[in-house]
Amino acid sequence: MARRPAPPSASPKASAPPQATAKKGRAKANLRAASAPAASRKRTRGSSQRVDVREWASGIRLSAFSVIMLSLVVLGAWVLVPTLGTFIDQRQKIAALEASVKVSEDEIADLIAERERWSDPAYITTQARERLYYVKPGEVVYLIDNDLDPSALPREQDPISATLEEKPADWMPQLLRTLVSTGLSDTAAVVP
Repeated sequence: MARRPAPPSASPKASAPPQATAKKGRAKANLRAASAPAASRKRTRGSSQRVDVREWASGIRLSAFSVIMLSLVVLGAWVLVPTLGTFIDQRQKIAALEASVKVSEDEIADLIAERERWSDPAYITTQARERLYYVKPGEVVYLIDNDLDPSALPREQDPISATLEEKPADWMPQLLRTLVSTGLSDTAAVVP
């Protein structure tokens, strides 16, 4: 927007052109504005500085086009934000439903494979023998319970060490002792 010219003043310098007077007036105002904060700083040390909002607001110039465009942006945001939120919610629901459909399809594929296995007579026979302990006529079934004493069960092997140890030993007497003890024992020992 264009500035209005300053009204003529009643001072003796009225004969100067209005533009020159306006420029001189602005220069004086700028000098006063520049010196005023320094003076106010000296006076108000320790207290908070005051900002003249009218001076700041007078520096803002808005045209009608700027106001219209700003209002259109605000209106667009007001219209689009709820729509955008709804869109994001629907996309999340669609993703969750697609995942559940995928899980259901996997379950259906597993059930179809299970149904095809149950149509095989060999599979049915195997399941009847393993699950229900069915036998064909003339067969003898032996069920073995693990009723051994835990101390009679073989020990679990210790982990193998990473270091190599060499023990000095004379192998001939050890071989002779092993042969004698094996020949004289009453029961056979199972070597793991």
